Amino acid sequence: MSHDPVAIWSQVLPEVRRGVTGVGIWAALNACRAVALEDGTLVIGLSHEDSELSGHLRVPQNKRLIEDLTAKAFGGPLRLRVIDGVTPQDWENAKRRDQEARRLADQALQKARNEASARSNWDTVYEQLSRAYAAVPNKSMPQNRARFFEDCVRMLAEARRNQDAGDDLSERNFARCLERVAQYSEVPSTLVAQRVFQVLGEFE
Repeated sequence: MSHDPVAIWSQVLPEVRRGVTGVGIWAALNACRAVALEDGTLVIGLSHEDSELSGHLRVPQNKRLIEDLTAKAFGGPLRLRVIDGVTPQDWENAKRRDQEARRLADQALQKARNEASARSNWDTVYEQLSRAYAAVPNKSMPQNRARFFEDCVRMLAEARRNQDAGDDLSERNFARCLERVAQYSEVPSTLVAQRVFQVLGEFE
């Protein structure tokens, strides 16, 4: 079982040529070079001048043929990776780009999860406010609305302590809840926010 990418590619290239048709794929096969064999992946590269030919190697049927033939030569399954460039440094650059792409994807996924969690938590608070208001007896009496107001302030303060405040989505959901309390208690939303911040110790 050879682990030399150049030897493996040289062995299978004639068979690959026999299995494909088309000027584009032939040009790509003539221009490409074996760059590396790493972690079950055979890395094939094209010079930057020939990079437009790489699409022919990535066509599913061509890629599958190459992988099947290289697997036979290698003695085990191999994935095909086509990169721009034909040097080991080009492969290192491609791996760094892969790593950065994964980091950004993970970052975006975590952000989406955080946003979904924040939205879900604030939606729960929003619904709790509605249920609390529905349970208020004699809503026309200011003293009852005042008690409701203070209960809501404590509820919002506790929710904010448990939330990651600061990001735009969390702040918008917090504001939505403040507006709901303002609507129910007939207190300006700015004063609702001020009272919540007082409970949190952010205001004197």
